[in-house]
Amino acid sequence: MIKIFTGTDRVRAKQEIVKYLGTDYELLDGTDIDPRDLPSIFMGASLLASERRILIRDFLANKAIEGELEKYLTTPHLVALFETKLDKRSATYKAIKTKLEIKEYMLPEPDFRQVFDIYRTAKRDGRRAIKMLGAVKSHEDPIQFTGLLASQAFKDYVAHPTGRVEKRILKELSHADIQMKTTGLDPWVIIESFLLRLSTF
Repeated sequence: MIKIFTGTDRVRAKQEIVKYLGTDYELLDGTDIDPRDLPSIFMGASLLASERRILIRDFLANKAIEGELEKYLTTPHLVALFETKLDKRSATYKAIKTKLEIKEYMLPEPDFRQVFDIYRTAKRDGRRAIKMLGAVKSHEDPIQFTGLLASQAFKDYVAHPTGRVEKRILKELSHADIQMKTTGLDPWVIIESFLLRLSTF
């Protein structure tokens, strides 16, 4: 059986994939799969078990294989396709949408006004900005939130390209983004640290 998981809420999608496959599964990158590999992936048996559990990331992004998916809908294995982006206009999607279970998990759209208010407040008063952040954390995604902070900081830089503060803010946001992706720290802690320091730049 094949199920497709997609959407901007990757945390929830991963939780649902684990419910479907369990925690012990094969992981494949769809962009690296050659068409000749498909029969062994979808129909090949494992030496240890008759039913395999397989997670494939971005299978449908690989144009060399995405049109072949229909041939393997009867796979005896549990297969989850996690699609970062799902093109609902593609011929493949139209052909499989009624034949497979497709689960989409979307994050709520960010409230741009609130994010920009927090940013502007932090430039004057970091502690007050942290209190404002507490009211929105539960329904905002930290990565998207940081992206919105960066977009506002970039607008400030375009308006003042020679400004020392504007350059410093962009540099610190870049550093915060790297920390989020590499350190394993709570992203909100990284954001709070940035907001607290913003008024000192």
